[in-house]
Amino acid sequence: MAPPRIRTEMQVMFFDTDCGGVVSNIAYLRFIEIARTHLTEELGLALREMAEKQTYPVVVRTEIDYRRAAKIGDQLVIEGWLEQVERARFWCSFQIIRPEDNTLIAQCRQMLALIEMPTGKLLRLPEDWQEYVKQVP
Repeated sequence: MAPPRIRTEMQVMFFDTDCGGVVSNIAYLRFIEIARTHLTEELGLALREMAEKQTYPVVVRTEIDYRRAAKIGDQLVIEGWLEQVERARFWCSFQIIRPEDNTLIAQCRQMLALIEMPTGKLLRLPEDWQEYVKQVP
């Protein structure tokens, strides 16, 4: 089973920018949050199912490198993929690209863990994710 990859398209809106029309750093994290939601759905963690089971992927660590500025009106593509799977945590990677000129805007890695609420108990990753371990470089 090949590790899932996603591609999400976004347009930079007025509320994503500062007074100079440049995307603020927190907006990039929102773009990544949307892409990560799509990626976790591909991993079998659908939003409604998570809410029903009270099991959620939580971000433990975020690393982000801002390479170039995106501006109001830009069309962006956020690509995301599963990078690493361990017993109780996993890493996802993302890149934000402006396809108009193929500019790399930002790169991000996030470590996540599955948590059961309301106890906050750390859970092992689903057994079928072990197939990804063999596939992820």
